[in-house]
Amino acid sequence: MNVSPFDDPRLTAMGLITEVHAGLAARMNPVFQAAGLSWIDFETLIRLSRSPEHRLRMTDLATQTGLSTSGVTRVVDRLERENFVARMACPTDRRASYAVLTDEGRRRLADVLPRHLADIDACYTNLLDEGERAAFLSVLRKMRAVVRPGATAGASAAQECTAQA
Repeated sequence: MNVSPFDDPRLTAMGLITEVHAGLAARMNPVFQAAGLSWIDFETLIRLSRSPEHRLRMTDLATQTGLSTSGVTRVVDRLERENFVARMACPTDRRASYAVLTDEGRRRLADVLPRHLADIDACYTNLLDEGERAAFLSVLRKMRAVVRPGATAGASAAQECTAQA
């Protein structure tokens, strides 16, 4: 019996990843919207909150989020108008600037996180035991290293402005 190429298990795996992503977005977007945030707004704020000194160079933030430099500029402009993020110039390199999480941005995240974490528990944490979660995170990191190699740019330590030159 010939197996159809449409029955390839690789297609099933990609279909499942797509379905899970769409389901997670559908479940979590209302939480972000209720807080006046889009998915990318939340991603930007949470990445800043988890970075050294709650700041990232704009170029690193663009790389981490997968946005173009103009795209991340628009997101930061919007978040700056809401007083969730501030820009900080680099004292040693006029070409470089940082996006910095403000106290208001931290408060907004603190408001969103309890519901967001409850959704994460319902859709992920509570479904897997500790070993499964560790294995799943390992697999996700391997996949991310291939498809988004810059996803942690600037996150390991405070980056010097001159490193951007």
